[in-house]
Amino acid sequence: MIGRVLLAAILAGIAAGLIMGAIQHVRLTPLILQAETYEQAEPMDHAAESWAPAEGWPRTLSTTVTAAMTGAAFAALLAGVSLLAGIPITRRNGAVWGLLGFLAVTLAPAAGLPPELPGMPAGDLAIRQIWWIGTIAATGAGLYLIATRSQIWAIAAAAVLIALPHVIGAPIAASHESAVPAGLAAAFAANAIAAGAVFWTLIGLFLGIAIDKFAKGVHAT
Repeated sequence: MIGRVLLAAILAGIAAGLIMGAIQHVRLTPLILQAETYEQAEPMDHAAESWAPAEGWPRTLSTTVTAAMTGAAFAALLAGVSLLAGIPITRRNGAVWGLLGFLAVTLAPAAGLPPELPGMPAGDLAIRQIWWIGTIAATGAGLYLIATRSQIWAIAAAAVLIALPHVIGAPIAASHESAVPAGLAAAFAANAIAAGAVFWTLIGLFLGIAIDKFAKGVHAT
């Protein structure tokens, strides 16, 4: 039965990822390309640039494949949390599950580390990754307590968990100077967060439908 849930998650995630790839192509890629013109205009102080797909269909294909793989991973994560918590994901509550995933994985980290364009200053990568993972874990745990417990202590603990990463503060860059216009950076952050909301909602919705179809009754076994 677990195999059926995994199959449902993979199919749901890929479907959501294909739609996300289209959204990225229309809403995010043009902003990234515009930012790259400012990045390329700055003097290069490193020996080699990181690999990137060629413009046009190779870039679109690479972005879409990555979105599909990410969607499958996120859907599997939601399915795993559902199994561990004993709370089934269905076509009726799938969108809610997706929105909770969005809150934990996208919105909460973005409050401290907004989505960034190429050429923008950033803090130490390792420290940012630690803060990002910690924020997701703390927010997810807080949301779990809110969803499964009604006691005052649980609500208080959830509030502390959700707020703690932001009290600690996200690692920031030593300098905020950038050739990328502030308006362009703000537009990208807003579009990326909005796209993330759609992505996660679709993951939850498609996962609920897929589980109902392929693995109904898994929590009862």
